[in-house]
Amino acid sequence: MPAEAAQRHRRCHPVQFRSDFDSEEPPINDSSRGRIAEVFRAFLMLGMTSFGGPIAHLGYFRTEFVARRGWLDERAYADLVALCQFLPGPASSQVGFALGLMRAGPVGALAAWCAFTLPSALLLVLFALGAASVEGPLSSGLIQGLKIVAVAIVAHAVWGMARNLCPDRIRATIAVGAVLLVVGVDGAIGQVSAILLGGLAGLWACRGGPSAGGDALHLPVTRRVGLVCLAAFVALLGGLPLLVMAGAGSGIGLVDAFYRAGALVFGGGHVVLPLLEAEMVQSGRVAAEDFLAGYGATQAVPGPLFTFAAYLGMVGTGGGVGFALLALVAIFMPGLLLLLAALPFWNALRSRPGIQAGLRGANAAVVGLLGAALYHPVWTGAILGPAEFALALVGFALLAVWKLPPWVTVLVCGLGGMALGLGGA
Repeated sequence: MPAEAAQRHRRCHPVQFRSDFDSEEPPINDSSRGRIAEVFRAFLMLGMTSFGGPIAHLGYFRTEFVARRGWLDERAYADLVALCQFLPGPASSQVGFALGLMRAGPVGALAAWCAFTLPSALLLVLFALGAASVEGPLSSGLIQGLKIVAVAIVAHAVWGMARNLCPDRIRATIAVGAVLLVVGVDGAIGQVSAILLGGLAGLWACRGGPSAGGDALHLPVTRRVGLVCLAAFVALLGGLPLLVMAGAGSGIGLVDAFYRAGALVFGGGHVVLPLLEAEMVQSGRVAAEDFLAGYGATQAVPGPLFTFAAYLGMVGTGGGVGFALLALVAIFMPGLLLLLAALPFWNALRSRPGIQAGLRGANAAVVGLLGAALYHPVWTGAILGPAEFALALVGFALLAVWKLPPWVTVLVCGLGGMALGLGGA
């Protein structure tokens, strides 16, 4: 009978993850809810423990989702990182959003972003309300311990990715060249140039290798949705200033300021500070001393540095919780829109032989990018003497030898940093 035949077909051919979200979506069943909950829990833990800035976050993600959970393989992860490094916006948050999208669809992407972003945003809002303090040897020792965590995490990521992505002399040379370029040319220009030149070097020198594009990136976004997101990005970038000039309210002005800051910066994190200073301090919305105090607090909390926007929205002229939320959404929105615009075309591009050769070189450059960050600012900002080096080595062993989750390393290094702080008081 047709109904029985259809039922047998469904049992023998389970529904595959759909490649669109602008047409009919299958209902959210228990399995889908389980995946969304899994994504939320994983990213919430990372949001509470991922210290060290965007490069360190990529190390945390690699440890959690490639090494421990096996959501995707090393090569697919590096491809995704390379794509997000090319796009404006916060690269680590874009990678996290894409991982949630791959695992549990659009709701999973939203769950990943919320879980990773909200812990630090809430802490900074509390700081703006005067409920946080980072004074005294115990607190300074804790912050130092959290910096040491980043050394262990990034070193583990560099070690693991280099074994898989730089297996020959050519790619190892590309990685070393990327390190030299990023160390010599500071900021986003050096980072983007390193990946671009690495891709060109791979296109020239890494042809003829086995076709190994990594796991397919199951991205539920159609090209139509991608084009709509690109149109929305452009419309907001051009339309918000027009609304401000037309006399729109202070809320629109705030959204415009943070949207432009998120849209026009490569590299994320620290690179966005000059734009935010111009928009908030030079315009008179935020006092200079409040801006610096909030930036200092941002260094002491986990999660993405873009959550500094929540603090600025809170302390700005006429600010409050509503303005903090507006600022937070506005600064992340352009990067996520551009990511959604690029993703539908990424699998098709990365499967071509020429693109694969370029990606081999770009992925080696990503390893070099992480290696350069391991030296500066991660190592230079955390390793002040033998005691800090020993604590970082313990953290690395917990990850690489004992295979423990990153939050254990955060706990051990945080407590160790507090002990060092008390010992030096």
